Amino acid sequence: MKIHYRKQKVGEVDVFYREAGPKDGTVLLLLHGFPSSSHMFRDLIPELAERYRVIAPDLAGFGQTKTPPRGQFDFTFDNLFKVVEGFTEALALNKYVLYVFDYGAPVGYRLAVAHPERVQAIVSQNGNAYVEGFSEAWGPWENYWHSPTLENREACRDSLAPDTIRDFQYLHGADADLVSPDGYSLDIAYMASPEAQEIQLDLILDYRTNVKLYPEFQAYFRQHQPPLLAVWGKNDPAFLPAGAEAYKRDLPAAEVHLLDAGHFALETHTDEIAALMLRFLEHAEKD
Repeated sequence: MKIHYRKQKVGEVDVFYREAGPKDGTVLLLLHGFPSSSHMFRDLIPELAERYRVIAPDLAGFGQTKTPPRGQFDFTFDNLFKVVEGFTEALALNKYVLYVFDYGAPVGYRLAVAHPERVQAIVSQNGNAYVEGFSEAWGPWENYWHSPTLENREACRDSLAPDTIRDFQYLHGADADLVSPDGYSLDIAYMASPEAQEIQLDLILDYRTNVKLYPEFQAYFRQHQPPLLAVWGKNDPAFLPAGAEAYKRDLPAAEVHLLDAGHFALETHTDEIAALMLRFLEHAEKD
């Protein structure tokens, strides 16, 4: 099994992605979150690629994906979705299983709403679609959504600081001895690149559009009943376990597993998540 590192042009965006597994295998489309990139899947991909065709792109504004500069490209979740949609069509991905994490959830759920016939199943790892999932840590972001002043924008900048990325995003609720510094060090390095912080602050403001779409995402769940596995780091300081349990309201058959992990659960629990996924996908394919 080899992981390939490729690029795909989508309009004016050069999408970087990782791909592994058999070309004729069921496609697993892995969508990362903030402030990360497809690098977060570096340990999961080998666990899945013996059987599945695994594809993990970097979202626009993240990682190695190259976009036009701010002012020439609007960094909104709708545009992140449109790039991923164009990416799937350029690669002729007509059917796929979605793995959504953090920011990847509102991007992936926009994709599911637009193309429900393409989604075979969903794995949500700390990927929210219900307001029950929000903790009090969202306060500064919510203030910015309701009152997008310069002062409130600056109040969100601490979310992008190296210490916050390391200690809040990666280490909170996790066994620090099991968290490799590679992930958060790379994220911190990307955040130091030109325009990165302003791009992320634009997306923080636009996150409010995701919350407005939650009823539409939930209507999709109710109507189409996709098989769903919610596997959650229960110590996540931003996305609470209640956000995982809420899926059962619209998807009674959903599987929910709470792991003793933080937000980036793959950093410490790749083997457990991979095992849950493989079992879930085997059952989903039989159904």
